[in-house]
Amino acid sequence: MRAAVLGQPVAHSLSPVLHRAAYAALGLDGWSYEAVECSPEDLADFVTSRDDTWAGLSLTMPLKRTVLPLLGHVDPVAAATGGANTVVFGSGGRSGYNTDVRGILGALAEAGITSAAEVLILGAGATACSALAAAGRLGVSEADVAVRDPARAGGLLEAAGRLGLKVRLRALSEADSGQPDLLISTVPAGAADFYAERISATAQTPPAVFDVVYAPWPTALASAAAAAGSVVVGGFAMLLHQAVAQVELMTGRPGPVEAMRAAGEAELERRSASS
Repeated sequence: MRAAVLGQPVAHSLSPVLHRAAYAALGLDGWSYEAVECSPEDLADFVTSRDDTWAGLSLTMPLKRTVLPLLGHVDPVAAATGGANTVVFGSGGRSGYNTDVRGILGALAEAGITSAAEVLILGAGATACSALAAAGRLGVSEADVAVRDPARAGGLLEAAGRLGLKVRLRALSEADSGQPDLLISTVPAGAADFYAERISATAQTPPAVFDVVYAPWPTALASAAAAAGSVVVGGFAMLLHQAVAQVELMTGRPGPVEAMRAAGEAELERRSASS
């Protein structure tokens, strides 16, 4: 059986390492997993032309929203967040899932974070929508979301409505006001440096900080938060747990967490040493 991760760009993806490690640990010798560069314009042709040798696809940005019209079934989490990062091919057609929410919750749970009262999310993209869904499962009914341009946060606000959550929207430049007990940064590396500077200058930090970036690591935000005493969670843990869920959906077998973790950490160390 075949599977792949699609994205643009996708060469940097750690997903092939994680999924191949899972197949090896599960003894799925006939399974393969590759990285495929795919634009939103080419996605429909690629997805609809897969034959019965394909088990599924992992999707990175900017494809998570584009894929929805191509699916016969969309799971409730993907429907609510407005994006699917997983496609499973089966006798019933193409099904889409969001495993990013499970990835976020799994990463936080590993760090002992299973509930939250006040959450601040940086960013308004697909990962921010998943973070919002995860925040709801942690027990919050409303969250603060800081974005570069509040006028462009329509997709996130629509997701909040579907999730039954309230959002207090603010500009990213105003994100350092207040003191949440959990900060989730979904912005690219470097975009949260202003918050790191605020932590370093004041030594005031949320009790828990989750930065979805996994390379380069640690980010300035993660370093500042750790130095100030926060529990810090990195993006690799999210990537790992969402990939475990994808393996389970595509193979029907339990995802081998520790084998996948070891392979992913070894690859990150290799990349860091060669950079």
